[in-house]
Amino acid sequence: MAVSEELETYIIEQLKPAGAVSARRMFGGVGIYIDDIFCALISPESNALYFKVDDSNRADYEAAGSKPFMPYKNRATIMSYYEVPEEVIDDPDELLRWARKARSAALAAPRKRRKGR
Repeated sequence: MAVSEELETYIIEQLKPAGAVSARRMFGGVGIYIDDIFCALISPESNALYFKVDDSNRADYEAAGSKPFMPYKNRATIMSYYEVPEEVIDDPDELLRWARKARSAALAAPRKRRKGR
């Protein structure tokens, strides 16, 4: 299953005031970048938008009843991305506020170093 082009276009348009927005197709989903910082994704299974979280913004998602992104159905792997509530997606100002927090969380995350071959 692939991400809806309509949803991808809508999200990109709504996020443009947050910075330079770009999207890259990956694993059937879409990675969303703001100012070249990977801070959001759209899941191909659910066509849901997920933002990067850390201790600074996780409580917002938990209070809204949002769940973390789990890329593998058969494994308990949880990523540090939570589903953005529908009411936030429908409110452009609120969506930008949450997106900016997600970008900050992504910037604050420790960078993983790749092992040499």
